[in-house]
Amino acid sequence: MADIFELMLSLDLRDEWSEDELAELRFHLGLGPRPEILRIATGVAFRDEGDYGELDVDDPPQPLLGRHGGAFKVGGALVSVLLRRAETGRGAWALTSRQEIHPDQFDPVGELLGWLATKAGDCHRRFDGSVALGWTRFCESDRTEPLVVRDGVVMWPS
Repeated sequence: MADIFELMLSLDLRDEWSEDELAELRFHLGLGPRPEILRIATGVAFRDEGDYGELDVDDPPQPLLGRHGGAFKVGGALVSVLLRRAETGRGAWALTSRQEIHPDQFDPVGELLGWLATKAGDCHRRFDGSVALGWTRFCESDRTEPLVVRDGVVMWPS
């Protein structure tokens, strides 16, 4: 049995971004090229120190939410979409992403989700200060669990 989860994001985002932040988000959603420098989330890459203390990177950073196409374990399609909103009622941007994620990816993806929570519209903020981003679901379950960021930390399923 694989430890695969469905990750579903459904967010309205404010318009408080630099061009560099927008380019990096598009990269992590699989919607644009990798920027020269990643500042928000470094992506999934194996890093190690070489024999002389230099940084060896075996794989370049990969998009964290960038898979598009048929899902392997959770059924349906994997997709990420970022749209600029014309109306201003709910936020300047609409973001939806459905991905398969393994618990080994929780930390790097959590880094990106923690940042997204700071950009989320007010409609996602809860009474306790946490931010609701969407939900998760174990691949063999039909029960979803809220995906929440509290104090900058994602509350992953246990």
